[in-house]
Parts: sequence; C-alpha cells; structure tokens
Amino acid sequence: MSEELCHSTIADLSRLLDRGGVSAVELMRAVIARTKEVDGRVGAFNSFDEADALAQAAASDERRSRSRTAGSGAPGRPLEGIPIGLKDVIAVAGQPLTASSRMLEHFVSPYDATVTRKLRDAGAICWGRLNLDEFAMGSSTENSAFRTTSNPWDLERVPGGSSGGSAAAVAAGEAIAALGSDTGGSIRQPAALCNVVGMKPTYGRVSRYGLIAFASSLDQIGPFARSVEDAACLLSAISGHDRRDSTSVDLGVPDYGAGMAALAQSGRKWRLGIPKEYFGAGLDPEVGAAVQAAIDEYRRLGCEIREVSLPHTKYAVGAYYIIATAECSSNLARYDGVRYGHRSRDATDAIDIYFKTRAEGFGPEVKRRIILGTYVLSSGYYDAFYLRAQKVRTLIRRDFLEAYKDVDAIVTPTSPTPAFRKGEKAANPLAMYLNDIYTIGVNLAGLPGISIPCGFTRGGLPIGLQVIGQPFRETELLAVAAAYEKVTDWRMRRPPL
Repeated sequence: MSEELCHSTIADLSRLLDRGGVSAVELMRAVIARTKEVDGRVGAFNSFDEADALAQAAASDERRSRSRTAGSGAPGRPLEGIPIGLKDVIAVAGQPLTASSRMLEHFVSPYDATVTRKLRDAGAICWGRLNLDEFAMGSSTENSAFRTTSNPWDLERVPGGSSGGSAAAVAAGEAIAALGSDTGGSIRQPAALCNVVGMKPTYGRVSRYGLIAFASSLDQIGPFARSVEDAACLLSAISGHDRRDSTSVDLGVPDYGAGMAALAQSGRKWRLGIPKEYFGAGLDPEVGAAVQAAIDEYRRLGCEIREVSLPHTKYAVGAYYIIATAECSSNLARYDGVRYGHRSRDATDAIDIYFKTRAEGFGPEVKRRIILGTYVLSSGYYDAFYLRAQKVRTLIRRDFLEAYKDVDAIVTPTSPTPAFRKGEKAANPLAMYLNDIYTIGVNLAGLPGISIPCGFTRGGLPIGLQVIGQPFRETELLAVAAAYEKVTDWRMRRPPL
C-alpha cells in the first residue's frame, strides 16, 4: 500500500484524501519511508526536514477536518496534502538553499519563493531540497558539489540535468510531483530520461522571484509529474503575475485541467508540425523510431501532420551558450565572499577574499561558464559574440512563429539519446552541451514546451517526446500532450528499484 501511494498521481491521491481513504500524515510518512528506502541509491535529495514535512501534513489534515465539519469539503484544492519536491534553487523559508554548490553550502533561505508561497496557499507540502547540477549548469547532475544523482531506471546512468534530482525523485516515488527550473532544457531533458512528464511554461508565465538566477532571460520554473493532468494542476497553482518579478507577464491564469477536458470533448483535430532539422545526424536510432511511432499515433488520432522548417536551429547551441554564459557571469558576480555564502578563510585582503572565495566555492563547470561569459561580454568582443547571438535569437523565434501560421504545435524528440553512463561525457563539454540541441530553441524563443514518455529502448531506458506550443497557449499544448498520453501506457511503468 505504501509503495502504491508513492507512485500515485496527484489526481488519484486528491480523491483518496477527500474521501478519507488516507490522511496527509499517512501519505507523508509513506513518502518519507520510500525516500529513506531508495535515496541512498538514487541520491535525489540534498536534504529533507522530516519533522517539518509531517507538521505541514498535520496542518493539512486539520484544514480538511475543519472543511468537513463546516460541510464544505475541499473543493478546488487538488494539491491539499500532496508532497511536492523542490529543486534546490527555489527558496523555501527556513530551509537550505544551496544550488548544489559549496558557495551556498551552509546558506538557509530567509524567505519563500513566489512558487513556494503559491504551493503553500494551495495546501501542498513543500518536501525536501532536490539535487541539481551546480547553479543549474549541466545536463547530467554530475556537476553537483555534493553527489551525482542516479537514474532510477539504471543506477549506473545519469538522470539528465540540471533538474536531475527532481526528475529522479518523481520517477522513484520519493515525491508525488516536483518543481524544477528550465534554462535550456533542464526540466524536459531529465523528464525524458526518467520517464516522467516535465513542462517548461512560456517565459513570464511563472514568477522567478526566489529562484537563484542562472540566465535571467532564459530561466523558467515548471512542474515534474506522473501525468499531463498532474502537470496542468501544478501549473495552475504556480502561474500568475507577480509584481516582484519584472519579467512576469500580467495575464489571467486559466484552469488548465478544465481547458484540457473541454478541448478533448470538442474532438478537435490538431495540426502538428515536424521540423525536418530535428531528425538528422546525432539522433539515436531507437529514439528516432520511438518518436516516429508517436507521430504515427497522432496521425491515427486524426491529427494532420505537416513538415515545417526551423532553419536557424543549427545556430541555436552556439547562440545559447553565448547568451546563457554572459548572463551567468553577471548573475554570479554577487557571490564575492562579502555579503553571504562561502568566504575563504585564507584570504589576506579584500581582493584576495574575492579571488579565493570564488576559486574555492565554484566548481569547474561554473568556472568555465563564468569565464566564457566574461569573455563574450568583454571590450572588443561584445558585438562579435553577444550582440550577434541576440540577433540569432530573434531569428530563431521568428522561425517558430512562422511555423505556427500553419500548425498548432510542433513535435520533436526531447533528447537525442537515452540516458548515458556516468562519466561518459564529463570530459567533453561540447558533447554534453549537445544534449540540449532539441530543447534550447524553446528557451531562446520564450515558448512553452513539454516532454512526455513515448517509449523505451531495447535496454529498458526511457524515451521522451517533446511538444512545443505557442506563447501563452499552454492549455492547447497540454491538450495535445494529453491526447497521446491517453492512448498509451508508457507513463505507467515503474523503474526496477
């Protein structure tokens, strides 16, 4: 029973909690027990506060009891009592906020991120601090200063990154759902590698207040879940305008679940675009075959399949790693050993504090990106690199918007390969960066995208299908993803832990 609870969906658990089949405390105890059972092998968590989680669960049970006494039930609160994991770059008051870096190893957040507050307001239990590549810089969760998270489907392989801990926790039953952040694919790629649903909303849809910044024009918080319906539920809870985030867009938040259901009932047949640039060299044959089978399934559902072109895709990796590193070098300048975080004990003066603190506190990948970013922003190189990359970014966005004149959404692989072995690409940064080749264009263009399970390799490794939607039309994007999910059972499979 305990393991069944841990692998249930938000929707199923909400109904169970509503009818008294289980209490929030019992559910939380089951999740804690599961975490203690498997996390020694998976390594999804940097930390968790068992007493705090149980106190949140008890408070949830009390709220539900009061609602029942008043005869009102708990309508409109599907997250009430549900344990939700948070990537360790999202602030939770009174809990560690490390970004998986020695620089913030002992830092405790004094405040809640906006998404954390919204989860609390919805009755969810904020559960643990999930591992990631340091400061969200990586595609394998091997760059964490504390541990390498393992893929629950094969413990010798990576779970993807940078939100590898979030994806692995949901796949392994250590959290019912989770939040991550996506700068160039950091939600969608690990979701694909771990056989869960992962969604990046439109830039500006979800507040970034309380998210440790990597690249501010690219970062976006989004959900990991076991179903598209659960992802829609979480997205409804965390979306909305926030005056504390200057990039937050002032738009109303639809009920994504109700919108999905209405579109399903309407029998709408989607026009789906297949970008020819996404099916060439570098795509693993088994991944390509699974994605093609998913496209064929959409065709059987009555969808119209059209080839589209995104010609500037070939420049996306280069443009991304100029823009992202430039913004990273600026954002991480605040970690200077003076205001907060790590401070070198060996420094002799103010300048020495700055140099030694950053040398000791940052890992190799973070240092690499800071150096690259500082270089492309330096005098004499700004126009040649950063300004040109921003112009390419505009062209990439135009490619997508032009394609959307003929199609409702675009379907692609999420990752060019299934999960790779630990250490396999660690010595080759370019090979690692190419893991994001199908996802970074979505961030550069500010679009919403979702990865859903679409198959397995002969060796039992998950494969993900990416659906890319139009700006601020997440309801349609979710409906397209749900249409495929409804006629397949890939998401129902569990890793052999």
